[in-house]
Amino acid sequence: MEITFEKKYLSELYYKGKTSDKKHRFQPEVIKRYKLRIEALESADCVEDLFQINALHYEVLKGGKTGISSIRVNDKYRIEFRTSKIESETVVTVCNIVELSNHYR
Repeated sequence: MEITFEKKYLSELYYKGKTSDKKHRFQPEVIKRYKLRIEALESADCVEDLFQINALHYEVLKGGKTGISSIRVNDKYRIEFRTSKIESETVVTVCNIVELSNHYR
């Protein structure tokens, strides 16, 4: 799958390991796991492959986030993304890295 990033800070986290945006700072361990999760998305042949990797906790979100899927970075954070088809290629657009609220813990 091809990976694109909706926001600049998401791209910087993946390629540089840090952001120039002071609002989006994360612990080194979170950034390391974020990079590993993006690599897992990139190496998957299709979205259905993500169901087979239990550690990702892949889910399709509902309610106000219809059309967005997520995978877990760790117990505290998840990556939200959209998928689309361009010709025969699946494109994953990473939308956000979100801290999970208390009701998920």
